[in-house]
Formats: sequence, C-alpha cells, structure tokens
Amino acid sequence: MRRRRVHLVAGAAALALTAGLGLVLGGEAAGLAGTRPPLAPPAAGTAHRGAFSMPTRVDNRWWPLVPGTRFTLVGSANRGGGSKPHRVLFTVTDLTKVVDGITTVVVWDRDFNAGRLLEDELAFNAQDDEGTVWNFGEYPEQYEHGRLAGAPDTWIVGRAGAREGVAMPARPRVGTASYLQGWAPAIEFSDRARVFGSGRRTCVPLACYRGVLETDEWNPTEHGAHERKFYAPGVGNIRVGAAGGKEREGLVLARVEHLSAGAMVTVRRKALALDRRAYRVSRGVYGRTERARRAGG
Repeated sequence: MRRRRVHLVAGAAALALTAGLGLVLGGEAAGLAGTRPPLAPPAAGTAHRGAFSMPTRVDNRWWPLVPGTRFTLVGSANRGGGSKPHRVLFTVTDLTKVVDGITTVVVWDRDFNAGRLLEDELAFNAQDDEGTVWNFGEYPEQYEHGRLAGAPDTWIVGRAGAREGVAMPARPRVGTASYLQGWAPAIEFSDRARVFGSGRRTCVPLACYRGVLETDEWNPTEHGAHERKFYAPGVGNIRVGAAGGKEREGLVLARVEHLSAGAMVTVRRKALALDRRAYRVSRGVYGRTERARRAGG
C-alpha cells in the first residue's frame, strides 16, 4: 500500500463490545479488483457528530485504546533495498486532542526499519456512542538517514477537505460493505477495509488466540496492494500480512507492556514535543489545530 495507514495494534484489556454499527460506505468491488477509480468525495454525514458523548472511552472489543499500554510488533518489510527487519512501537498515551470539535485519544506510533527510525507518528481516534472507532487524522513524520525529512502525509479532519473514516466498526461482520478509513484528497488518501473472516485461530510470539477477526485493507488507487490484519478480542491487532504490493510487510505482536507512572511521564513529554513540532513542520494543516493536552487537564 502507498502508506501504512492502519495502526498496527489497538488496545489491551478485555472490554465489552458496544452495540451498533457506524455508517460504512460501499465500493469494495473497485478496491478488490485493483482498479484506479477517480478520487470521488465520500457521502455526506460520514460521522454522526451528535453521537460522541464519551469519545475518549475507546472500548471497542477489537480496537480498545487503554492509556498507558504499549505494544511491540516485529517482522520484516521491504521499504526499498530488499526485505529488512521491521519493528513498530505503538503507545496509547494519556493525551487528548480536539479535532474538528471532537475530543480524540492521542496514540504514538514509531516505525523502525533495520534499526533506524523510519516514521514517528501521532494519530487521533474517537469512539461514537454505538461503539464504532473513528480515525480523525494523522501526523506522520518521515525520517531519512536519521534526519527529519518532513510530514507530507499529514491529514486532519476539517482541513484541506479531509473527512473522518472508520478504524473499526462496532459490530464487524463478514459480508457487510467495505468502509472508508479516512478521506484526504490533498494527499490522495482514501483507504478502505472490509471484514474478510472471523473465528480464526492464530499464534504470534506473545500468545495463541481464538475467535480472531481478519480484515482486508487496500488503497483503491494502487493496483493489487492489499494488507490483511488480524484482531484478537480484547487485545487489538496481533498480526499484519501483505496480500500483494511491493512492501510485503509482515508483523506479529511480540510484547504488551502496561507502563508505569514514571514511564508515562516520558511518553507524555515526547508525544507533546512531537505535537509542538508539528505546528512548525505542517503549518498549513496541523498548525490550525488545538494543542494536545493531558486527559482531564
């Protein structure tokens, strides 16, 4: 895929799945066939803004975001020059950020390729009252040879025509329509996903899981580039595998940590530094957002 738009893990703690399903959008036939349709705008009313009474309580069974949890996924990816060891650190912070009127949870995602930092990202999620988790934007810094090269793939809902998309439906089922994961025409981001399978059993270095959900994700503008992701109930994303495309990224969950208060001080400091830097690096998009802040602060 053009960009690794999915967040590789989602949360930890066995929390109940809330009922209902947010609006999903059709179009899976074009994505699965690998065609390149024009980047048409999504239908109006993608998110029901009146249905976010507790947006930072993200307890979706397949995508729980529990502050203070850090996940480590390991594997390999071809980012040019052949397949190399790849590692992702995904941390749910205790920060929030208001995006287009909705208070979101701030997650911090770091990608390392062959031991070098490749991407340092903040992402913003919120859960509606039906239990659907939404993507409200991302600020992904790109690094080359250890130096910041910019953040050209930044998208924030309400800026440059960007719209929210579904990270995980409240009640994912095989056979339902595909859903838009986000809409940012300025950077040609229009990734989609569909539920590909359920009730799977899979093992990763951390543990073996039953009742696993499998999704298929793709960018409609890229021919044949699909990615399969596996979600364990109460945990989140435990495996990523390529099903076409050049990067051939494969990752498995190797570690889950529940960070101490001291460790969270460091996480908070580094994530806030990233938030501050974004106002300089992405002035036209990120520079018009509210500052991230500690939840309840």
